[in-house]
Parts: sequence; structure tokens; C-alpha cells
Amino acid sequence: MSYKLLVLDIDGTVTNSKKEITPKTKEAILELQKKGIPVAIASGRPTKGIVAVADELDFAEYGSYVLAFNGARIINWKTKECIYSKELPIGIPKKLYDDAMHYGTGLMTYEGDSIISAKIPDEYIMIESRITTLPVIEKPDFKSYVNFPVNKCILTADGELLESIEPVIAEKYQLEAQVFRSEPYFLEVLPKNVDKAYCLERLLKILGIEREEMVCCGDGFNDISMIQYAGLGVAMANAQEKVKDVADYITINSNDEDGIAEVIEKFFLK
Repeated sequence: MSYKLLVLDIDGTVTNSKKEITPKTKEAILELQKKGIPVAIASGRPTKGIVAVADELDFAEYGSYVLAFNGARIINWKTKECIYSKELPIGIPKKLYDDAMHYGTGLMTYEGDSIISAKIPDEYIMIESRITTLPVIEKPDFKSYVNFPVNKCILTADGELLESIEPVIAEKYQLEAQVFRSEPYFLEVLPKNVDKAYCLERLLKILGIEREEMVCCGDGFNDISMIQYAGLGVAMANAQEKVKDVADYITINSNDEDGIAEVIEKFFLK
């Protein structure tokens, strides 16, 4: 099979444990783009949190793509045109605020280049702040303040608590939103039917590429849909076991050992 598109998650996939792109991985991705094969970053991060990665990989020069908010927003990085966007129903953040108060979780969303937190930020919201380099603004009046369209909200807590409430939240919003954990401590709430696979389907139509010609690489729970959808679904050696279970290929090398360079060399540059 001749593959025509490479899709990469960021954290735990294209970046190492220090949130850096290693020289070998960067060189392989640049070489792939030079050969005319586009690359897409598909991440749960907001757009601002992907800028540094996309710029380091010269996406603007080669016309590659960014899928932010797990695909709820797709951007042509060369033109900076948003070619697809889907928002949550306007009343969902208010309902989630009540859920957060009831279950004792954190709650965050995004406004411009900031994270909006409904409470004093917990350690998990601060993790998101460090990863995305976005400042956190605490809004005790979150319920009335967030009266604008948002692409996603996140409930935050330790993994055990979120595991227990995930099915409850998923059932409550099943007609209005998509609910899943991207990390043990992040319970994400996105527009209905939005996940990485759903939005990659739209990108493929724009590019005129078949899904069988796409390789998707990831390590986390929110990567499962695109790994299953891809012509070749790749789980990193460091991936969650549930991700490995659905993958067509598991890298020999982890994200700390240039696993993405391994994929490019094996399936694109051979």
C-alpha cells in the first residue's frame, strides 16, 4: 500500500516525555513533507497549544494540517483557514458546571488564548496549562460567564473518580455530546459525533485521499477512533493497552526513542 497521509497525536506520540520533538523524529517528518506527503496533527489540545509543534515541523511551508480539540476544529496551517468547526450546544457548559459541583471535579474550557476554570485550578488543569502553555483564568461565575460557543469542556479529577462517573455523564449527554477520557484524569465533552476519526473523514474528502491510504499514530484513549479508522493504525510502544489492542502495528520504539521516525522509515520511506 502506498500511504498518502500521516496523522500524529502530539503528547506521548510525536513528542517525548519532556514534551520535545527529538531531532531524528523532526528530520523524518520534514523529509516526509518534502516528498509531498502531508502530515496532520490530531490533538485534544486547543489550537494555541499546537502552534509551537506545527511551526517547528514547518507545517505552513508544506501545507499540512492541524486538528485541534480532538478534531472539532480543522485548520489549513499554510493559509490559517479554519476549514471545519463544530461547537457544543450553548447550554452544555452550564449543565457541566452543575455536574462539577455535584461530583467535586474540576471544570475547564477555552476562550481565545486562555483556559477558563470554574474553580480554583486543580493539579490536572495545571497540567493542561503547562502542556498548552496557556494561562488559567478562574471564573467562579463560570455558569453565566461561558455564554459563547466552545469546542469542548473537560471535567478533571483523579482517574478513579472519573472512571466511576464517566458512564453517568455519557448517558446524560448522549443525545447532545460526545463523552470520553483522553487521559485518566481528563473527561472530555465534545460536540456529538466529534472524535478524531469523524473529523479525519472530512479532511480526507478535502484532500481526495482514501482512508486506506492514511496512517494514524497515537498512544491515548482519544486516539482509538482514528487508529481503528485508518488504513494503518499505529500504537506507540508506550501506548495504553486498550490502544495497542486495536492497532494494526505497535512501534518497537517508544516516543522517547523516535517511534514516529520508525513508522515513517518503515511505511513511507522504504
